[in-house]
Amino acid sequence: MLKYKADLKSLAYIAITTAMFIYQWHYGFNWTSALSWIIFIAYLHFSVAVSVMTHNHNHINMWNNKALNLLTDWWLTVFYGMPIFVWIPTHNRNHHRYNNKEGDVTRTYRHTEDNNMVSLIQYPTISGVNQMKEGIIPYMSELKAKNPKQYYENLMQLAVLGIWMVVFFVWNWKKALLFVFIPQQVSQIVVIIFNYVQHVHADEESDYNHSRNFMWVNFFLLNNGYHTIHHERANLHWSEAPEAHKKIAHLIKPELTEKSFWGYLIKTYVLSAFSDKYKSQSMRLERKAKSKSQPQEVKQAEHVAA
Repeated sequence: MLKYKADLKSLAYIAITTAMFIYQWHYGFNWTSALSWIIFIAYLHFSVAVSVMTHNHNHINMWNNKALNLLTDWWLTVFYGMPIFVWIPTHNRNHHRYNNKEGDVTRTYRHTEDNNMVSLIQYPTISGVNQMKEGIIPYMSELKAKNPKQYYENLMQLAVLGIWMVVFFVWNWKKALLFVFIPQQVSQIVVIIFNYVQHVHADEESDYNHSRNFMWVNFFLLNNGYHTIHHERANLHWSEAPEAHKKIAHLIKPELTEKSFWGYLIKTYVLSAFSDKYKSQSMRLERKAKSKSQPQEVKQAEHVAA
């Protein structure tokens, strides 16, 4: 009943994440145990994968069966920590329409053109508030008036999340904080940061240089590092991204293809404080500077010719 066999990997991630949650809830966390730390860190890694699966499932539902898709919606909702319908107005309908251009509520240069540690830390909160005010709330108001059925299906996701949070926090608030709330926050914050670094200082007006790609995350994060092709073909299943990326890779500027996500973070947001050669260069500002200077250059050429 899966639409794509590749999503057996997604199902394995769901099973592993669920098993780690049950294990940790049962045995608790031993601060002096290396095993506890290893499992918890692995659990946080899979929490990041949850956000990627949420993204993928919103583009292409995993199942041909509606009931199974609904159950998947609910599972992703409780482990992601937000009703997953929020991706529809903010990501599917807005981000993919504008792709970091004006009108994109998540555009990286909205509050600053900088790309440094301060802008990186500020972005998740600023972007999250903008998405709620300009995307999610208007979307739900629109659904309430025009599509009540979908409106109440979305409210059900919110209800499932609320019940999940109440049950576990009443059961044991300390465990819930560690094994429910913190992983949810990691899932949400990391995916927003990932979106930021995939677009910041790229050229949103370019056909192929609008996104940054990260190669080494693709095995674990279900090919989420292939971001250029994802914007070119948003409904392409994640398993098909590598082959599609190969066809356009030569059209992407080399500096927009990074091997390591962590390597990019270290050089751009840490080493840049000590050496200018690691500072981020904005393709967007370079384009704007060229467009401003071009008319003057034309005038000078015309003057010389006269």
